[in-house]
Amino acid sequence: MPSTAILYEAEQLHHVSDRLDSLSEKHPLVSESLLSISGSVRNTATLLEVLVATKSAPLAGSDPANA
Repeated sequence: MPSTAILYEAEQLHHVSDRLDSLSEKHPLVSESLLSISGSVRNTATLLEVLVATKSAPLAGSDPANA
């Protein structure tokens, strides 16, 4: 299922963001930049998760005709 693959990639992006956060603690000269990039990567992962949630099966009780 395509949504499973997208969610897997979103999870990988969360891991990348975590690693960038960790690197920012070890490299103070580029800390601010790494944190900024980390936040962008995390936001992208969240957007992918939202995309999957909104495009997946309709919520129970909702009328697909009104979507």
